[in-house]
Amino acid sequence: MPHLQRGDARLYYEDSGSGTPILLTHGFGASTGMWRGQVEAFQNRYRLIPWDMRGHGQTTCPEELSHFSQALTDDDMAALLDHLEIDQAVIAGHSLGGFMSLSFNVAHPDRVKALVLQGCGPGYRRDEPRLAWNERAERRARTLQEGGLPALGGGAEVGESVQGSANGLALAARGILSQVDSRVMDSLKGISVPTLVICGDGDKPYVDGARYMGDRIPGATYVEVPGAGHGVNVEKPDAVNAALEAFLVDL
Repeated sequence: MPHLQRGDARLYYEDSGSGTPILLTHGFGASTGMWRGQVEAFQNRYRLIPWDMRGHGQTTCPEELSHFSQALTDDDMAALLDHLEIDQAVIAGHSLGGFMSLSFNVAHPDRVKALVLQGCGPGYRRDEPRLAWNERAERRARTLQEGGLPALGGGAEVGESVQGSANGLALAARGILSQVDSRVMDSLKGISVPTLVICGDGDKPYVDGARYMGDRIPGATYVEVPGAGHGVNVEKPDAVNAALEAFLVDL
């Protein structure tokens, strides 16, 4: 299976199909496997590139906090596109991966052809809710370190994924999941590429943030999937694939 060596990190990715490239970034606690239904549906017309973030799946790196950050993740995504000789791609992500897709658009806007944001929010502008979020991320990290991989839990997307290290996930919670500032929230009104926002109507932690992004991002298409929770593309693949089909055909 292909990997990209980037310093001390060995990034796992998959690459199938041809056509417009779509970089797929999973959520916290998930991995490339969560995108199987989209890869199978679209690889005959598009180039699908799911990958594993640091601490997740088959990506490996030193288990030290200095190797985990949102900035490093932005640069991992850019390095992967460079490695595959891709100038621009559709940048798609779920949950934490959706937030990182927005972060990537802030850091590398010239590499973004379009955005697909699934089951995610844009972070926080005020310090108080950001601190509360980070406290939850720290509790998640401690739970993983104390209970190991059986303590991961999660939605349907996690059930489709494979993990190697509870400590790696704990470090990802502290270094990538934890919020740093309001730059992503502040960027929404300036997004100039076509954007699709998808969320399950039962995804209570994120549906309000998804609706906010659908309203705030200029020209965004917002699709709310009835009867779906957080792992919307796994729970309701036909509905998500139909939304993707309608969005991608116009790019």
